[in-house]
Amino acid sequence: MLVNVTFFKKIFSLPFFLLITTSLLANEKDQIVAKLNNLNSLEFTFDQLINEKAEKGSCLLEFPGKLKCNYFDDKKKELVINNKKLAITQKRYNKTYHYPISKSPFLNILYKDKLLEIVQSGKLEVNDQIIKLVYFSDNEITVFFDKKNLELKGWEIKDQYNNNINFSLNIVAKNDIFRKGTFKVPEIN
Repeated sequence: MLVNVTFFKKIFSLPFFLLITTSLLANEKDQIVAKLNNLNSLEFTFDQLINEKAEKGSCLLEFPGKLKCNYFDDKKKELVINNKKLAITQKRYNKTYHYPISKSPFLNILYKDKLLEIVQSGKLEVNDQIIKLVYFSDNEITVFFDKKNLELKGWEIKDQYNNNINFSLNIVAKNDIFRKGTFKVPEIN
């Protein structure tokens, strides 16, 4: 009789454990969604790795679809995205290049509704420090959040040119209001 009681305890404990674990994971997603819903802009520093080439810089991000990054490199590179327009300026050489961005998975980060879709639909993996959400649409995108404070920590994507981009960030400020013209895309020169 004692064996049967122990067996039933084990059988009923497993579904209960799975139910609680699923509920906790769903709760983390809900908390991330709530934090993102209250977010209008970010200022952050970053480390970017594109096909083994490391770059560093700082960025201003304003939802929806606006990003300005200054790279800490010898070319004094500046990247500006304003909705679907992307320009990279090499200030050292006074050269500006325009690129199409309409099919880039990078747009998933710049539009809050798309970022929320990644959080809500992505496959959730959690460890002691990071919450990882893997999302599949046209391309795979992985977004990382800090486990303790649920802040955005970075992402991994493959861009339209088949480059692997690993982007980690450190948030400096949230919900600042940026000056008009901050995200103005430079003209072609």
